[in-house]
Formats: sequence, structure tokens, C-alpha cells
Amino acid sequence: MNEGVRYIGLFPGQGSQKLGMGKELLHSELARDLFSRADSALGLPLSTICFEGPEERLTATEIAQPAILTVSSILFAMFMQKQGGLLPVAAAGHSLGEYSALVAAGAIEFDDAVLLVHKRGRYMQEAVAAGEGAMYAVLGKEIGEVEEALAKLAGVAEIANVNAPGQIVVSGQKSSFNNLKEVLPGTRIIELQVSAPFHCSLMKPAQDSLEKDLAALSIKPPKFPIYANYSAKEVSSPEDIRRSLALQVCGRVRWTESIQAALSKYALERVLEFGHGNVLTGLMKRIDPKIGRINIDSQQSIDSFS
Repeated sequence: MNEGVRYIGLFPGQGSQKLGMGKELLHSELARDLFSRADSALGLPLSTICFEGPEERLTATEIAQPAILTVSSILFAMFMQKQGGLLPVAAAGHSLGEYSALVAAGAIEFDDAVLLVHKRGRYMQEAVAAGEGAMYAVLGKEIGEVEEALAKLAGVAEIANVNAPGQIVVSGQKSSFNNLKEVLPGTRIIELQVSAPFHCSLMKPAQDSLEKDLAALSIKPPKFPIYANYSAKEVSSPEDIRRSLALQVCGRVRWTESIQAALSKYALERVLEFGHGNVLTGLMKRIDPKIGRINIDSQQSIDSFS
């Protein structure tokens, strides 16, 4: 056990899914058990969809969310098993990943979380008719510049994510962004391939539905602090967690602030991203390149950790 290693645990959000993810972990009884529990909780073959697809089924929001949470939870649990329970000093998850972080911290039971994010995904997908919403990455601009530009657009056009310095995502009605390049001249703007305009006020119907599920959810104090997307502050009481998860649906993902807050409070040696892909360690390189970054995404990465 590496008792002296101080790290923050990071958990990725939607978009990190990939066909076949988690399959190489099936040699582990722990992995087989969690996949089986996820299948049972959902009443559908989530594991088979992860391993065999079809890909369009895996990328559907109501499937991608529990699939990503399951693989992140497996990797964290296997890491804990291998490292003798080496807990992070704190954790943060990007959007959906906040639920994975809370499962890792023991605040929400895995089975409850799998079903909840499945419903969350469905609510978010149903909140806005297909084709009516859009999200764009705006590169190289400060928050104030983007907010000033969005104020010039008609309809719903809001900042959804502040991912890293120079990387902001906006969300809203597709028609509202017709003049986005005109109000941000000379700016690199990339349309994201998403199924709905997440983290903006158009998601209010999804928030209202999710709040009812959250009210009935059993939440315990986490074993380590979790940085909430909505506030970029640590949450530790069940009621603060419940409120943060509800407000997160329409609220801005304040990722940069969350990571900077953790770095300023804790003497961290590295960050560990638990899940497929390396989106969050990539953002970490932009936020603070001095911090060590490790992806825990396979048995090999778990075995080689030191």
C-alpha cells in the first residue's frame, strides 16, 4: 500500500464510452459481480451492450450514463483492492462522473446509482426534442468574453462547461447559435456531437423529474470530500449532495474551479482518472501541468501504479 501518495480521484462523464470497455476486466470476480448487479438493477443486458454493442445503443444517453458509471466503479474498486484501500484525499466527477465519485466515496450505493443515472439520461434526452438543441466548444476565450457574446444572441444560449483555461462549452437552442461565429469573430468553435443541449435551462424538465428520484434516494456522508460541479465546492452532507445533484442538471459544470480549489487546499502529488479514456487528465494538463497524471483504465494501469 502506498500510504504516502496523496491524490485526487477524477471520474469522467458522458462521451468517454467506447465499445468493448470493461471487457478485459472480466477476469476479476469483482468486475463480473458489478456488471451483473448493473444488469439486474436496470433489467437489461448493460454488460453485453458495453462489450458487443451495437455502438448506437451504447452511445444512447440512458445507456451511456450507467455504462460509464459501472466501468468507473469497477476500476476504482479494483484499484482499492490492489492498493489496500488507498483512498483519495478528495474526488470530482465531470457531470455524470459526479455520481461515480459519490459511489466511490460510499455516499450512494452502486445499484441505486446505476438505476438513477439511467433515469437521468432518459430525462435529459426527453427534455428537448431531437434536433432542437446544440452544444459548441469555444476555444481560446475567457468566461467574461463568452458571456458577453452569448448575451447578444436570441433565445437560450448559455455556458454549460468551463473545462479548462481556454476551453468553454456553450449549450442551448440550435437556432440561437446561428450567429455564434459573428459574435465571436476569429474564434475556433467546434460543434459537439451530442444528443441534447446539456447543462442549460432547457434541461429544467429533466431536473424536475430527477428531483423526485433524488428525494427518495438514500445518501450517506462520503468517506472523502466530493467537489460538486454546480458550486465548485466540497459537499459532504447528504442534503448538500442531493441539492447539488439536482442543480447540476441545468447548472454550469465548473470543472476548472473545482480542480483549482482542490489543488489549493490539498498538497497533491497526482491525479488519477478512473474510467475509459483520458479526457480529464488531458484537461488537467491545461489546468496545472505540474501535477502528475495517471489513467486507471485497465488491469495493467492498476498493477503498475506506484
